[in-house]
Amino acid sequence: MALPYPNVASVAIDPRTRTQIVIAVMLGLFLAALDQTIVGTALPRIVTDLHGNEIYTWAFTAYLLTATISGPIYGKLSDLFGRRPVLLFAVGVFLVGSALSGFSREMWQLIGFRALQGLGAGALFPVALAVIGDLFDPAERGKYQGLVGAVFGLSSLIGPAIGGVITDTVGWQWVFFVNLPVGAVVFAVIWRALPRGRPSAEAPRIDYLGATVLVAALVPILVGLTNKQSASWGDPSVGGLIALGLVIAAIFVWIESRAIDPIVPLELFRNRSFTISVIAMFVASMAFFAPIVFLPRWFQVVEGASATQSGYQILALLGGLILSAILSGQLVARTGRYKPLALGASVVLAIGLFLLSNLRADTPLPLLWSWMFVTGIGVGPIFSVFTLVVQGAVPLRQIGTATSNLTLFQQVGGSVGLAAAGTVFGSRLVEELPRQLAASSLPPQIVASFFASGAGSLNRLTGVGDLGQAILAGAPVATRAQLEPFVPDIVGAIHRAFSLATASTFDFGIVAALVAVVMVVFLREAPMRGPVREEATAAPPLPDRQPSPLAGEAGK
Repeated sequence: MALPYPNVASVAIDPRTRTQIVIAVMLGLFLAALDQTIVGTALPRIVTDLHGNEIYTWAFTAYLLTATISGPIYGKLSDLFGRRPVLLFAVGVFLVGSALSGFSREMWQLIGFRALQGLGAGALFPVALAVIGDLFDPAERGKYQGLVGAVFGLSSLIGPAIGGVITDTVGWQWVFFVNLPVGAVVFAVIWRALPRGRPSAEAPRIDYLGATVLVAALVPILVGLTNKQSASWGDPSVGGLIALGLVIAAIFVWIESRAIDPIVPLELFRNRSFTISVIAMFVASMAFFAPIVFLPRWFQVVEGASATQSGYQILALLGGLILSAILSGQLVARTGRYKPLALGASVVLAIGLFLLSNLRADTPLPLLWSWMFVTGIGVGPIFSVFTLVVQGAVPLRQIGTATSNLTLFQQVGGSVGLAAAGTVFGSRLVEELPRQLAASSLPPQIVASFFASGAGSLNRLTGVGDLGQAILAGAPVATRAQLEPFVPDIVGAIHRAFSLATASTFDFGIVAALVAVVMVVFLREAPMRGPVREEATAAPPLPDRQPSPLAGEAGK
């Protein structure tokens, strides 16, 4: 079935085929998001088998790095060549990377294959969202973008639990092999159902220089933010790399301003709705990733939960996220209104983080779960609503580019948020630990000998497992007998300090969420009530308008 008229936001495909495409892209998105977190609980076993403790964090970093930097490039290529070939290439690369990761015999091999896997995942985030924008008109997109938010949240939160179960039962290799059958289904459905065709018969002009400089700018920024976990902001491996990346980013902006067909069209940022959505998504991601990372750690250190159990403990956050993501999509589809929802979600996120900032070592779990549920309610609509705003505010021929840039700022915002929250956590822990020990019933000489003996090493005190045994193991043999009676009091003080440090990371998130509230206030709402021509949604108007990249041969 062909489009009834050229520049309509949706592509006319029969409902059954459309449903199959949606399920396929949702599964692809699920796999890509799942692989960001599923490896975490498998890493201790992987490090033991592959002997790579010194570089183990790069199993995360390599995947996130290639997935993040390739997103904008894939988005632009999908606008030029169509969604189908880009998605098929990306799914193929993702599956090859998954298989090779499972067959790794050295840690450096795993890191390289994880980078390859991320190179495929980089297209699954933005291009899957762009396919939803192609398939449905603005009035319908809300329902499906809400599902995308739910899928993203589900995969992010259950990843650690699934990784733990697979590792404990069939082996860590199957953390990667499990992608293969599901990914094969995704590949087959995209191959069979997603329409062929390009948005234009003209030969595409690829901005090779812009793509190269974009990668050169993002790599040092993301590596610097990752290094912040183990070094200070003033360290050359942190601040130096970030500064280098920002300088190259400035060069990138200059290059793009002169490119004929840039990878990142700067004209997008003259679009008020696009710019506000990008900034709001950036700061909301800064706010959201702190509870995702620090709450499981709190459950493991303070509550003594295993890695798998800590994954289950954040199901309350997951429940709120999924519920609000799905309901928000339905509300936008029914009313055509998104600004009140985006504003309300940002406010609820700030409220949820404020509640979490009251976390203490003795906080009852049911109360903590309720705070997490409120936070999840605030997070759910954000990821879907801003995608809707961006896709409705740009020309159809730029949906892939705009969506991928939104995803890029989401990823970078999360990285910045984690680096800043980690700094807050570390400084508050160093401040609170002596204070809590001094406020306990411990004799001053025990407190002094505790730090002097080396048992007070922060790395040892914030690890998982039996904290009391770790304290005694870190103390000299001559002082263990003197220290042992006071271990329960020391552990209690450490848990109180750790809880206060964790709570302080949510203070940072509150500020970020309130910035998102302010940005949404300035958002101009354009109600979405039905099929909208590109001329009605594009602002500012751009020449040479072309139909959706899925429209070329929708009837084939």
